[in-house]
Amino acid sequence: MKALVLKGNHRAVELEEMPTPAAGPGEAVVRVEAAALNHRDLWIRKGQYAGLKYPIVPGSDGSGIVVESPDAVDWEGRKVIINPALEWGVSEAYQDPGSFRILGLPDNGTLAEFVKVPVVNLVEKPGHLTFEEAAALPLAGLTAYRALVKRAQVRAGEKVLITGIGGGVALSTLQFAVAAGAEVVVTSGSGEKLDKAMAMGATGGVNYRETEWVAGLKSLAGAFDVIIDGTAGDGLNDLFDLAMPGGRIVLYGATNGNPGQVVARRIFWKQLNVLGSTMGSPADFAEMMEFVGRHRIRPVVDRVFPLRDGEQAFRWMEEARQFGKIVVRTSS
Repeated sequence: MKALVLKGNHRAVELEEMPTPAAGPGEAVVRVEAAALNHRDLWIRKGQYAGLKYPIVPGSDGSGIVVESPDAVDWEGRKVIINPALEWGVSEAYQDPGSFRILGLPDNGTLAEFVKVPVVNLVEKPGHLTFEEAAALPLAGLTAYRALVKRAQVRAGEKVLITGIGGGVALSTLQFAVAAGAEVVVTSGSGEKLDKAMAMGATGGVNYRETEWVAGLKSLAGAFDVIIDGTAGDGLNDLFDLAMPGGRIVLYGATNGNPGQVVARRIFWKQLNVLGSTMGSPADFAEMMEFVGRHRIRPVVDRVFPLRDGEQAFRWMEEARQFGKIVVRTSS
């Protein structure tokens, strides 16, 4: 089979011939029709991720058709989406640190013509989604759903702030929040991305590159019941300021690093709930898929690249020009 392979940090992905995987007990082999990139893949390429090993086939997101499943032959021939959260563990509250891992490292991932995964990580592809849209859903959709619905427990009519609109998780959160009946405001460093978000149902947006962006958000909404953030950094204290007393702030990432300081008084005086969230459990994934099907949600796909142009897909993500998911069409 053909696959995109990373052989070291800061190296381009290379299209290579590899042995096609064979399914073992409890496993299935999926012919990948489409895969999607995540920033996780970019960080692995840059050597900025825990547990690095090379060579590795990256890619956590994928959709395709089951071609082999000796212990579950009824899955063969089905169109599926792959849940990339492997061996979550027994607790719904948190992932098992001894077993949990994400497809694409240390296990070879979806940027290949075939991938091997546990049968329990397969879900039938909803009929309203193309393979490309289906590939754009798993990691971002699961992260967004757990953060917004399970951790923040968003309710209809609440004011929700989503930072950094344009990435996959932020856009899934926007779609889910709008479907749940929330009033959504977003931030971005791009006016074009703000306009696109408002066309998708956001009621307003502010450019965080402006010096008065916090004041701008306050003028739009006053304060927010729920804030979903993947950046952290020194802007975290501003989020505490923007939260309603008793509000919920969910952090699913820290692309801006750790804050230089945390103004603890804002947390305890406003009785804030500061929550962490990473990926999601199998139950979360099943609920997210049901929510997507019920509301006919279609993930936003920014651009589709053929497998042979995988390096161009990585560069497109590195330039941060996308609005939505970058998808790689792995089949011909």
